[in-house]
Amino acid sequence: MRAERLFRALGLADPALVEEALAVRARRVEWKRWAALAACLALVLGFAVSGGFRGDGGMAPGGTDAGSSGGAMDGANGGGDGSGGAEGGIAFLSYAGPVLPLDTLENPAELTAERTVTWDFAPGAYPDGERRQWGAEVTDAYILCNGTEEDLAVTALYPFAGSFAELDLPAVTVGGEAVEPALYAGAYAGGFRSAAGPEGADTLNLAGLSSWREYKALLEDGAYREQALGEYPALDSPVTVYEFSNFEAPHGEYRAATQAVSFTIDPERTTVFTYGFNGCEWDGGFRRYSYFVPDGMRRETERKLLVVWGEDIGEYALQGYQNGGCNRGEEIDGVSCSVARRETTLGAALDLACRDSAAWYGEDWVSEEGPVTFAMYRGAAAELLSQYGPLSGTPMDRYADGRLDELIQETLHQERVLYLRFPVTVPAGGSVRVACAFWKAPSYDFGCSGSENEGLQGYDLVTRLGSSLNFTRQSAALVNAENVQITGQDFGFDPEGGVTSVELDLEQEHYYLEVRPVEE
Repeated sequence: MRAERLFRALGLADPALVEEALAVRARRVEWKRWAALAACLALVLGFAVSGGFRGDGGMAPGGTDAGSSGGAMDGANGGGDGSGGAEGGIAFLSYAGPVLPLDTLENPAELTAERTVTWDFAPGAYPDGERRQWGAEVTDAYILCNGTEEDLAVTALYPFAGSFAELDLPAVTVGGEAVEPALYAGAYAGGFRSAAGPEGADTLNLAGLSSWREYKALLEDGAYREQALGEYPALDSPVTVYEFSNFEAPHGEYRAATQAVSFTIDPERTTVFTYGFNGCEWDGGFRRYSYFVPDGMRRETERKLLVVWGEDIGEYALQGYQNGGCNRGEEIDGVSCSVARRETTLGAALDLACRDSAAWYGEDWVSEEGPVTFAMYRGAAAELLSQYGPLSGTPMDRYADGRLDELIQETLHQERVLYLRFPVTVPAGGSVRVACAFWKAPSYDFGCSGSENEGLQGYDLVTRLGSSLNFTRQSAALVNAENVQITGQDFGFDPEGGVTSVELDLEQEHYYLEVRPVEE
């Protein structure tokens, strides 16, 4: 039990790894699992991880760390169990999502569209100087035609799969002129699965979308897009915030000195959210939250917040410990802090935590200038908290503990469908060309996964999913096809025979292409 409590206090990066290491299947154990802060492992446990907790077995094709987006470790960026993929093609372990079609909000019957999707397989230039074929430049182009005697002004929406942390924003042109579209972000697009495998009942792990059909289920009724274009949750419920600061601890003697705050609540009346804490112990209504006392050395936030929603916690006790295990007999003196209590709203508390997290972890992705603004980032976190956290009434186990750190950080990396919104005017009796160009990541199997499909790259196209446009023609084309070998497809390309452009059947919902880069 002591080893279990220490593992959970340390905050291993994925709950599945904790269960594997400790052979624990039950969800309700003494110590709850926490995410992140794996850098403290060597310090507190005194052993080297030696790659045993990577979970991805190595690097993804093209030099991408498979664990960086969560796909290899807990399915955050792919099926993880191969339970999806292209019909008639490969069910890749990491699924990148299909190329989705343009749509308009107004949907005038008089507007028709022709579409051409082009994959350009020119090798990319990488920072290490090596030229490797990874992904493709995609141009999704449309000719919008107006058969009436009056101009048609419409609002175009272009959807694409991505995340805030790996945002490849399409460049949009209308009539050959570049436009600056407004960006809207859909909610987390995936689901949740058990850390114990298919037989488990918990919802501790993320389960990313793993096939185009899962995108179809997500988008076809229009509710997901409506939510993406709507307002974020306000979170105006009153809360009490306890903020901890001015830390002191005998770090010279105890390098992992820890402080814990303990109190008792009525779980039916009180919900506690935390930010900046590393561990938690539950026993009925008893709660003990702990954090490594900041020493100016660890790469983690020094902001520590307890956010109390509902009935306040009342009296609490502070105690110092030798390390994150917070074990009886290992209490120490000399650990202190200041605690400030204030009343505010949950939205304001989340705003404070998001701004701190953005400064520490999201500075490369979140900017007031965009494309991912702080308002969008904070709004997406509020959406995740409302949809899957304690506010939902039926929270997923992954977020039921109320740990805001994990929820806010995962907001950056979770896959979602994003939308570009921009105006288009189609002249009377005429047409206009709309083009969206972007780099498209492929679907793939992780390096060193043992899969026979390592090194292959998969691409999907859907012809009409989520679009109400009246398509009269669709086609697909390849450019620089000599750089890849086609290993699977249903387009009908034959580059060696000179066929690099094909017509698509408008009645066929989905097409797939699988390639292997040609070695120089």
